[in-house]
Amino acid sequence: MSKRALSIFGWLQPVADSAVYWLENVGHLVSLTAKTIVWLVRPPYRISRFLGAMDFIGVQSIFIVGLTGIFSGMVLALQMTYALRAFSAEGRVGGIVAVSLFREMAPVFSAIMVTARVGSATAAELGNMRVTEQIDAITTMGVSPIQFLLSPRLLASVVMVPLLCVLYMSVGMVGAYIVAVIWLGGDPGVFAQSIKDIAVPRDLFMGLVKAAVFGFLVSAISCRHGFFARGGAKGVGLATTRAVVESCVAILIVNYALTQLLIDLDAP
Repeated sequence: MSKRALSIFGWLQPVADSAVYWLENVGHLVSLTAKTIVWLVRPPYRISRFLGAMDFIGVQSIFIVGLTGIFSGMVLALQMTYALRAFSAEGRVGGIVAVSLFREMAPVFSAIMVTARVGSATAAELGNMRVTEQIDAITTMGVSPIQFLLSPRLLASVVMVPLLCVLYMSVGMVGAYIVAVIWLGGDPGVFAQSIKDIAVPRDLFMGLVKAAVFGFLVSAISCRHGFFARGGAKGVGLATTRAVVESCVAILIVNYALTQLLIDLDAP
């Protein structure tokens, strides 16, 4: 074989390896997620595991989601006030900030915060259990590791991320009010009226639908990487990194697809 042919095959090898990795990744993700959903409706129902997952995903994320939400609302109000002041339209700040938070920022940023805190921890915990053979021990005891470890996390994530999204929306609007009304001297009545005029219930519905889908994605991807981790401590670290990166990328890609779908469904 000529040197040129060898160089071509050498260039194609990384591409082929990447394609095989992604196909394997998607296959494992779909298969494991399907099994996780099936085990959700099969007894025994592990309510204590579900409540513990709700506490870890939701309650323990309140501070970081609330902190992110209030500063997001503050910076949005600050930017909008100065941008709209040139057109003497700063009275519309409240409504514009509300729509921005409800439709986009709250579901996306709350999901990313959950990914950073919960997704990484989930992948690391499951990966450590895999490499130390704890998952194999659970299987040996006659317990499904998918039902015991994954199903409660998936359901809790779908339930709690929308609630965190509502928290993000609420504290974001508080932050916007502080900046637009208290600090920059806006009229509180005009601020509230603009929210009533511009924001509508479907904006809230869009945000909650997105948050539920994002919660499902974050949990599914994190569980997949942790559950199939291998290679000792290095493998656990790699699985955790991949879980966070792929979850964030999936959130942004699916966000566009959902936005387009929901807008098309809402169009007359």
